[in-house]
Amino acid sequence: MNSGASVGETPTPEKYRRIPLYRHPLLAPAASMILGLGSLVAVLCFHFPELLTSQEFRAVYSEGFARRLLLVALSFAFIAGTLAILRDQHKRLAFIGVGSATIAVLAGGSDVQFETIGKTPYSLGLDWFVLSLFFSALVFIPLEHHFARRPLPVLRPGWRTDAAYFFMSHVLVQFILITVTASTSVVVESVEIGGVQDWVGGLPFVGQFFLAVFAADVAQAGLHRVYHRVMVLWRFHAVHHSSPELDWLAGSRVHLIETILTRSTVLLPLLLLGFSQEAVNAYAVLVGLQAVIAHANIGIKFGWLEYVITLPRYHHWHHARHIDYWDRNYAIHLPVVDMLMGSFKLPRDGSWPEEYGVLKPETVPNGFVAQHLMPFRGTKEYSDYVS
Repeated sequence: MNSGASVGETPTPEKYRRIPLYRHPLLAPAASMILGLGSLVAVLCFHFPELLTSQEFRAVYSEGFARRLLLVALSFAFIAGTLAILRDQHKRLAFIGVGSATIAVLAGGSDVQFETIGKTPYSLGLDWFVLSLFFSALVFIPLEHHFARRPLPVLRPGWRTDAAYFFMSHVLVQFILITVTASTSVVVESVEIGGVQDWVGGLPFVGQFFLAVFAADVAQAGLHRVYHRVMVLWRFHAVHHSSPELDWLAGSRVHLIETILTRSTVLLPLLLLGFSQEAVNAYAVLVGLQAVIAHANIGIKFGWLEYVITLPRYHHWHHARHIDYWDRNYAIHLPVVDMLMGSFKLPRDGSWPEEYGVLKPETVPNGFVAQHLMPFRGTKEYSDYVS
């Protein structure tokens, strides 16, 4: 290998940038591990669909698609894992991948059978987690490697914590949806603004969609500012700002309480104003995609477009560990919302932040569980803070 790194060595950030992704010593073993574990979870979903898959999300994909994707994942898990073992590249990860894929095959593989899916009052969204992780990694890992703003290994420090947040937000999707719906239904049922609802409902889909994006961003940005200015709420939001590095996975680091509060606040005006379910669903797709893009480690220069749509550099400055930016760039979709709020700030020289994270790192501990408990423990400081 003429990569500047010996076989099995995890490259330094500088070396990482110079290694083509297809030659990276971590690619095959990490891919095998992710695909192997994902295949095992997928087989479990086939065995227990009522309990482990989301009824809402099952309508999005077909059984045939799921089986074909599972077969592809199993095949590549074995191939990538075997190559990594033969090349002596991170054997532990490779053995996890091959072992998980083997168990998945023994448990039925892509031919696993199941009976008619019954209805249950509650289920986990493991199918949503597996598919979202697979396609997000497939798209953003190559993009971030090729267009990296700052060189980072795929398995950077803190990735386990962010992966836990990613897992929680996807697996608990039905619980979050039920909680958000319950928190907004009382208000929606008690308030009626017929004239506005009739006007909004009469707009064509495209008009409803763009208006929904603006209305939701105003609500989100307003709450976002409150998170930064009210200490009780900041303790929850500080979790999101605690990561010292930003990439496609870092955006998942959000406290469960904040997730529910933000989604309720954003959904409420959309329901009150009478947007159609199709427009609300389309907005939900956009917010999920743009939230990942905004945090991504992609250093592409977008020029004037950065003043129209929230793109990585714009949101990265919101995460900057810099006193001048702690109260800036709240919008997740449209910078014009920040312009209207007086919170817009973006360097014209195209520069990026030097550091990310909260101003006082010692106020946020390491780890998923510790960070979820942190807001309830007052102003305690930690020795195992994110650094």
